[in-house]
Formats: sequence, structure tokens, C-alpha cells
Amino acid sequence: MSLQVAGIEVNPAIIAPLDPGFLPASLFTRKYRELVSASGGVPLRLALERGDGSISTFCTSVLTPSAGHLAATLLHVERIVKFLLWQRGGWKLHVGGPAEIGHHIKAVYSPTGARKFDYEFMGTVYERPFEVLVTSSESAPQAKEVTIPLGRHLDGYRVGFDLGASDRKASAVTNGQPVFSEEVIWDPRNASDPDYHYQGVMDSIRRAAAHLPRLDAVGGSAAGVYINNRVRVGSLYRGVPPGQFAEKIAPLFLRIRDELGVPMEVVNDGEVTALAGSMSLGENPVLGVALGSSQAAGYVNLKGQSMSGRAIAAALSTSLNRLPTVWPRARACSSQRGSACRKG
Repeated sequence: MSLQVAGIEVNPAIIAPLDPGFLPASLFTRKYRELVSASGGVPLRLALERGDGSISTFCTSVLTPSAGHLAATLLHVERIVKFLLWQRGGWKLHVGGPAEIGHHIKAVYSPTGARKFDYEFMGTVYERPFEVLVTSSESAPQAKEVTIPLGRHLDGYRVGFDLGASDRKASAVTNGQPVFSEEVIWDPRNASDPDYHYQGVMDSIRRAAAHLPRLDAVGGSAAGVYINNRVRVGSLYRGVPPGQFAEKIAPLFLRIRDELGVPMEVVNDGEVTALAGSMSLGENPVLGVALGSSQAAGYVNLKGQSMSGRAIAAALSTSLNRLPTVWPRARACSSQRGSACRKG
């Protein structure tokens, strides 16, 4: 039995018995690339621009619209765009290639398009409307990645905390050696009062700091999207009304930093996992995966620097379940019935 999506027929070695229409994205992509190689293609450059001016690019080749298989090309590119948005992030997407592709992506990623959620999510993260610019591959921007030398400080008296959906943890450290650690049960996702979050975080920090002669710095990790210590998105705060979120949750850690009067950094828990792995292993690069109420991932490059800018503070990966690993429902084609197909 073969499977067909957007006019592309694929012959998986195994058909999923409980979901005959299941088609791994890799099989569709492999077949599409074979078509491009056989008939020749044109370059496509996708460039994602972020708030700090950094740009991440992805280059590939696609079939020209006149070569046929336009539906497959549009699907192929849209899935790549979806993946890149959740892997790397950005508020502006440059689609450098055939105009038909660019206009399709612009229509899909719009307030009324099929990817309305992604459009609104990226706008929320970067605090500006998401844009799609249609251009040529030659005119699309070149890559300009930004990394940050996050952490690795062990000197002095420090407090670290981790905010999860079911508990919050805090540790006090003296010159790299833990002297106190505590775990407190809490329920942030059902808390509508922003002060519940403020009081909880401050309580954990103060309880840990009480075991130190002084407090030199604070570092925190939490599920969600954090940019420059500002909360942009996070399931921990989903019970807070939008107006209260913008007023009190978004600047929450800036307020805490100012009140404590010491340096403070808060990033996604996946990013902290990668950093901790890099420090403990003494090797780079490192991909860190944190498993809790949600799944998070972070990356430290060969230079030991966090790729937080590339992955929206590594926090888009807290929603790894949103990455497209399968194509839309396939049509199953039985070899016994020739080209007859049925919807999976």
C-alpha cells in the first residue's frame, strides 16, 4: 500500500496498523527532494528576523511552479516555515524564491489564515505584529546569528531557582558548592492573581538566601518564553487575565531583580539544562532536554555559548509538540486497486 499527499505518492516500508493514514514528514520530504533533483529546481531562502536584529536563514531548492507539483511545493515549504518558527523564532519572515510560494505563505500566516495561531503567538513573543515579506532568493537577508555567553559563574554567594507547574525549587550556593536546597509544592497554572507568582518566587529566593552571608546574584529557570528577563509566554501564568499578565507578569522578574538589588537572569529550563550539561561534561556542543510537565530543549554551541537568540531563549522548544513531524492526513492507495485511493 502507498500513501499520497498533495500529489506525491510515497511507499512506506511499514503502514501503521492503527493509523493507516500516518505519513512521517521525512518520507514525503525525501520523495519531494528526489523530484527536485530529477527535474532541477530553483533556490529558496527563508530568513527569520528577531527583535535583537539577529537573522537566521534556511536555504533549500524547490520545484518551479511551472514544473508541476505546486501543491506539494506549497505544503513542503509551509511545513519548513512552521518548523523554523518553533525552532528558531522570529517576528519577520523573508520568503526569497518564487512569488507564488511567498504569497501562499503570507496568506497562511496571517490573522485569517490557517496558521493564525502561529501568527499571533510570534507577535506576542516579540511584541510586534508578525510579518511575511515576499522577495527573491538573492534579496533575502544573509544570516546574522547572535549568541550569548550565559552563566558558568561559580564564585560568590548565589541563589538558583526553577519554576515548574507542580513545584518550585531553590538552592543556595557558596563558591559553586550547594549549602541549601528546597522544593515547595505550588499550583501556578490555576492562580489568577499575579501576586501569587511574585510571592512564591520571592519566598523561595529569600528562604535560600537566608543560608548565605550575602546575596551576590540570582539565576532562574522556568517553563515558557523569556526574552531579556521579560515573560512573553508561559503555561505557568495561563490563569492570569491578559491585562494583568501585561501589567504584572511580563515585568515580574525585572521587578524582583530591582528589589533584590543584585544581577539576575531568568531563562527557559531547557536552556539551563544544556548549560548544566556543558559545565558538568566539560564538552561542547550540548543539546539539553528537560522533562517535566512540559518538554523543553536548549543548545550550547561549540564555543560554549547559549543559542538563546536562535531559539527564542530556547523557549519555543517548550512546545516541541507543535513541531510538524507528520504531514496532513494521507490518502491510502492499495496496490491491488491500482491508483484508487481513499482518505486515511
